[in-house]
Amino acid sequence: MFKGSFTALVTPFRAGKNGTAGMVDEKKFAELIEFQIKNGTDGIVPAGCTGEAATLTHKEQGRLVSLACEIVDKRVPVIGGAGSNNTEEAIMLTRFAKKAGCDAALSITPYYNKPTPEGQYRHYAAIAKKVEIPIVVYNVPSRTGISIKPQTVARLSKIDNIVAIKEASGSIDQTSEILSLCDITVLSGDDSLTLPMMAVGAKGVISVVSNIIPREVHDMVLGFLEGDFERARQLHYRILPLCKAMFIETNPIPIKTSMRLLRRLNGKLRLPLCEMQKENEGKLRKSLKDYGLL
Repeated sequence: MFKGSFTALVTPFRAGKNGTAGMVDEKKFAELIEFQIKNGTDGIVPAGCTGEAATLTHKEQGRLVSLACEIVDKRVPVIGGAGSNNTEEAIMLTRFAKKAGCDAALSITPYYNKPTPEGQYRHYAAIAKKVEIPIVVYNVPSRTGISIKPQTVARLSKIDNIVAIKEASGSIDQTSEILSLCDITVLSGDDSLTLPMMAVGAKGVISVVSNIIPREVHDMVLGFLEGDFERARQLHYRILPLCKAMFIETNPIPIKTSMRLLRRLNGKLRLPLCEMQKENEGKLRKSLKDYGLL
């Protein structure tokens, strides 16, 4: 189930007062999901970092993952964002994901309070014990301030419903060490490293750039999985500049700006995220043009 190209879906907002982001735009959210499925995406990941989960209320987050499951209607897996640095809150959000009908829950490593490896283990073990749903651990030290050690991942992999890890440490060595210690499914959390990570054993990606080029990301991952390494390599080099452009400012600012420039979205972001600097938007526009999207 957990292999291929999964899209870390943006959350569309209606325009609010003074040009700010207002309520979640459910109609646009449905359109984005249909676009993904039509273009071969293997799974949908709502309410993650790219979906601005940190700015959603619990009610909005629960509604978003529920709506995603309703729209997808079992056509592809849905991995609902359900993480928190508060273990009890993470359990609550994971219950939301289960009740909504998600195929799995994405659970970020606890941020800010920076638990020890033992604390990380107990956090995930508590979630897994309380909620019977497959759990995808999410390691993204650039956001959380701490990385999960491969040895901790190996311990967690022995818990039946901890089935995968979204690995966004930016380190191929991290992936290699994890897979040398256990057989947990690894999904890339860094678009530019998807193919290199698959070369050492990852099974796919939870992608940001696939919000705008789902077919190409899907084809690259599928090419590798089916043994067409040359095709996968060609696609990797084609999409690489676009992958880099998606992180010239904090995600999801560039991807939402791209979708605005492509007239797929109004690009509204919730504070404290805000519009791109003009210089960086110019660089982003050039990347989209070079790729042939503009």
